[in-house]
Amino acid sequence: MKTFPLFAAATLALVSISGADDFVSLFDGRSLAGWTGADGAKPGDGWSIVEGELRLDGKGGNLFSEKEYSDFDLEWEWKLAEGGNNGLKYWVTKVGGKEWLGIEYQMLDDLKHPDSKNGAKRLTASFYDIQAPTAKTTVKPSGEWNQSRILSRGGKLQHWLNGELVGEADTHTAEWQANVAGSKFKSKVGFAPGKGRIMITDHSDKTSYRNIRIKDLR
Repeated sequence: MKTFPLFAAATLALVSISGADDFVSLFDGRSLAGWTGADGAKPGDGWSIVEGELRLDGKGGNLFSEKEYSDFDLEWEWKLAEGGNNGLKYWVTKVGGKEWLGIEYQMLDDLKHPDSKNGAKRLTASFYDIQAPTAKTTVKPSGEWNQSRILSRGGKLQHWLNGELVGEADTHTAEWQANVAGSKFKSKVGFAPGKGRIMITDHSDKTSYRNIRIKDLR
């Protein structure tokens, strides 16, 4: 797998120079302002806000950011119930006018969820079903907070977990196209076009989020 040290250095330099004030909160700890259900619907009752946390417990449906993003720096904290599975997707669009799809940053109880037995492309911080993490990941035990980050710049992507860069991909390369062609998204024409919404998925497992914030790098 190719790495992109110049991309990493440039992006991190940009973050350092522009400062934390450029980040915008995507969750205010009090409401679901800035988020909708599918096609603008009201989020389901499974979503609640407790003690400043966004919690999923029961059927809530997927949550979509009202805004679309292409180049961005996104950070959030999350924790799962034991054996849990969830994910955060980006560049989400309605493919074929039917399915809301995008690249997924996988969040999983890697020790106890059965999907972890289906290969490294299903583990935490993977580009779900497309590409495995390219470095060793250290996931906190279920019930403890993890910190995740996605950097997207010019079609180059980074996945971070608990302060460590654990995955890189360049969506303009033949390698990426081959990985998509070998995934469950192979027949999804228009998948992940380089711009779209952020989506917090509902996989029916208890999940909590906090400190969700984004910096637009356009």
